Amino acid sequence: MALSVLDKRWLLEQFQDRVQFDEPMSRHTSFKVGGPADAVVSPESILELASLVHYCRRNGLPYLVVGDGTNIIVRDQGIRGVVIVLTIGFNGIDRVEEKDDEVIIRSMAGARTRSLCRYAIRHALKGMNFALGIPGTIGGAIAGNAGTTQSSMAEVVDAIEVFEPSGNVVRYLKKNLCFSYRRLSWKTAELPIILTGYFKLHPTDATQLKKEASEIMKRRLAKQPAGSPCAGCFFKNPSSGVSAGELIDRAGLKGESVGGAQVSSKHANFIVNTGSATAEDILLLMERIEKNVFRIFGLHLEPEVKILGY
Repeated sequence: MALSVLDKRWLLEQFQDRVQFDEPMSRHTSFKVGGPADAVVSPESILELASLVHYCRRNGLPYLVVGDGTNIIVRDQGIRGVVIVLTIGFNGIDRVEEKDDEVIIRSMAGARTRSLCRYAIRHALKGMNFALGIPGTIGGAIAGNAGTTQSSMAEVVDAIEVFEPSGNVVRYLKKNLCFSYRRLSWKTAELPIILTGYFKLHPTDATQLKKEASEIMKRRLAKQPAGSPCAGCFFKNPSSGVSAGELIDRAGLKGESVGGAQVSSKHANFIVNTGSATAEDILLLMERIEKNVFRIFGLHLEPEVKILGY
């Protein structure tokens, strides 16, 4: 459903220079591809967010919340409705509780994951080093249970606060959250908006923590492509025990390309934009990878990135 003149007028009155119309999503995704969204809005408070969601629901406008756009592909035709970006008004990080050898850190959903990692290192708190190098925001990291072979968000999250479609802000303790591999599941059809994460970290030796962080980043930089637009690991690892990257590599697909999209020669589970890729290029390359891996190994690869648009 396209925005009406009245919709645009209301959005401008409420958000002024924090709303852009017909905004290319290539400006809001790490892949640097994607057609226009009808509107991109950056609320600065829960009150503004509540007002925006209420307006969209009342007027039948679809809406979607994104962070840094690091785990999505927006199709070239774009997105109808309102895209809500939380990186401006929802990016605070602070310490809220200490007891025994535990420290609870609160991070708002729009804060970048790397910012929380740096905060933890600066304050000599262990638990977040596994997330060093993981792109995106805390909200996205929680929603996708982002992680590595060392750990995941499910291991450090103590609680979260969400904005429910009804308009209520609700706090969920970890014991009431359904985390699984690269996913946080909800029983409701309409997903809540993650506002805040609370993380249980532990005081440690600052020098040792910084040394560990340095070693982790060196390993990541040695194994993963840097400098080209991408969305991190593209496929989830199958339950067979063999990683998606290894399967793609063994299928002989390193360096495979469609248009400006290419399988990284450094890490086969990374698809990179070499400079001129479209979303269609990336999706065609994704399909080629899936078909070849299934033909050779009989395994279905499931994308870790979300495909949005029409």
